[in-house]
Amino acid sequence: MSLSIENETDYSINSDRLKKIKDHLSDKTVELTFVLDDRMREINLQNRGVDKSTDVLSFPIEPFANAPLGEVVINLERALSDAKKLGHSLDSEVALLFIHGMLHLLGYDHETDNGHMRAEERRLIEEFGLPQSLIIRSEDDN
Repeated sequence: MSLSIENETDYSINSDRLKKIKDHLSDKTVELTFVLDDRMREINLQNRGVDKSTDVLSFPIEPFANAPLGEVVINLERALSDAKKLGHSLDSEVALLFIHGMLHLLGYDHETDNGHMRAEERRLIEEFGLPQSLIIRSEDDN
């Protein structure tokens, strides 16, 4: 299946690594949407009742025949800011966020799974040669 990308921003993203990550994790179609900070805040409020922006959100779809896995929404404004702050590229930051979002689509939940999602993130980050910053941020959040 495919990776369907909708970019609501003026930023350009290299999708090659994102497609490889998606294909590695699932054979189902995944929708990936890039938004700016204000739009992410709206989406977060509408879907989670949280009136603030965030870096990535995931929306799994209940399984049915030929159903897509779900949608990942990435805030490119936040991604660019975090990439600059942490000293790596926007493409790397987007890949880190996409891995995080994909794992949520696959049923992982870092708030309740006793470190299983973090361990899988670490493995994938190493496998795809990405910076360790997402793991460090996640561990710092605890």
